[in-house]
Amino acid sequence: MSSRIPPIQCLLTFEALARLRSVTLTAEELFVTPSAVSHRVKQLEQLLGAKLFGRADFSLTSEGNEYLTHVRLGLASLERFPGQDGLISPGKRKLRVAVTPTFARSILMPRLRQFTEAYPEIDLTLQVTIPLLDVVAEDADVTVRFGSGRYSDLEHVCILKDEVTPVASPSFVREFGPFDNPDNLKEITLLRSPLEPWRTWFAANELDWPEPMDGSCMNDVGLVCEAAAQGLGVGLVRLKLAAPWLDNGSLVRLFDSQIPSPHAHYLCWRTGTMDRWECAAFAQWLEQAVR
Repeated sequence: MSSRIPPIQCLLTFEALARLRSVTLTAEELFVTPSAVSHRVKQLEQLLGAKLFGRADFSLTSEGNEYLTHVRLGLASLERFPGQDGLISPGKRKLRVAVTPTFARSILMPRLRQFTEAYPEIDLTLQVTIPLLDVVAEDADVTVRFGSGRYSDLEHVCILKDEVTPVASPSFVREFGPFDNPDNLKEITLLRSPLEPWRTWFAANELDWPEPMDGSCMNDVGLVCEAAAQGLGVGLVRLKLAAPWLDNGSLVRLFDSQIPSPHAHYLCWRTGTMDRWECAAFAQWLEQAVR
């Protein structure tokens, strides 16, 4: 391998292509032509004497993956300057993510190892945010919010839509069932949550029922799932978030049908945040991981 330091434009192009996995997107980000992207990557591989990308989808070779870590640390070091925390000191990039509790448990945590393995140079801090109430840590870089998507003060992208259906514990079904049609819920205890009002499900099933006003109420879908699993009533939950309970059998669906939830999960950030590669890398990874 040559001891010559590669041109900075080659390193920037390599990092962007490894992150975006698209020549077109890389060209747009760097304001160059697609042919310039290809030329810079080829030049870098020639200087290093190693192949960095293995396939047409721009997945990295083992050498490319190892080199990417060094490149990102080097670029991170160059972004800093004397007077910003004193000295230039390369190290892991810090990323702070505020996330709703059940999304973290059901969606993010089962996939998080994929992110830490793909980006070992990023230190991730997770903080809890309260759904719909927008109670978040002020210093979070990016935030997962649940709602209608009306965030005029933030840039955002929808990352997860879901469908809802009534669920209960097997013992509850044995005691109060059978549940052959939605009318069977008329005299049944319904668990309530402002996150998932029953009126949407009632209307979809042509039930002229008012929103329940009595009974237990929770502001977290995980609590609704736990309450239903303990036999406290029937919960209206999103299938993707309730997957851990449905998969282990502590909850069962009452009906085969489901309807779209009127709300969704959004990744939100302040303008300029995505200029930091660790934030852009997490956003792109999360969008792909939850599909």
